[in-house]
Amino acid sequence: MRLSHRRAAVSCLTALAVSLVALTGCSAGGAGQAAAAAPETSATPSASAAETGPTAAPDGGAAPDDTSASPSAAPWAGTKQFVQIDDARTSGGLTYLSVRPAQKEAHPQFEAWVIVPGEGPYTEVPVAEDAQVLLSVPIGDAKHAASYSQAEFVSRLTAQSSSARTLVGYDLSFDGEGRVTRLQSLYTS
Repeated sequence: MRLSHRRAAVSCLTALAVSLVALTGCSAGGAGQAAAAAPETSATPSASAAETGPTAAPDGGAAPDDTSASPSAAPWAGTKQFVQIDDARTSGGLTYLSVRPAQKEAHPQFEAWVIVPGEGPYTEVPVAEDAQVLLSVPIGDAKHAASYSQAEFVSRLTAQSSSARTLVGYDLSFDGEGRVTRLQSLYTS
């Protein structure tokens, strides 16, 4: 009898953790897991999606190295962002993601993240051909991030229901041209 209660409790906590992951995020890679995973590209976190549209430079920060590109052509060039991904597609050998900023906040009682969904429209961004894609549960197979191909990511993401997609956050790193060079799904243990 105790074993069944323990399994039910573990199942409830797992469901809570996944729900919290869906509600968390930050616009810059300056906090939490992103800080440990890769070097910072910006010391200032980006404004939330409610404060800044997806085509504006993050938080009025420094302009990217290539100032000839308009903000709408490469909105997050040279930055790190925490986003939600609504859709992904492959066209002409390139992968494109439909993203909008989100935030991640530490859960007050557990070692977990709470994803705070962004508001506003999604922006389509290209993925560099040699981009690193690291996925964990529920998009990947394991609780720790593992490497996947871009094609596997697109098929796994599009196989998820739209409601399930809102429960996952992603740390993205952009090059100077606004292409995603690193994508990592957020996992809460």
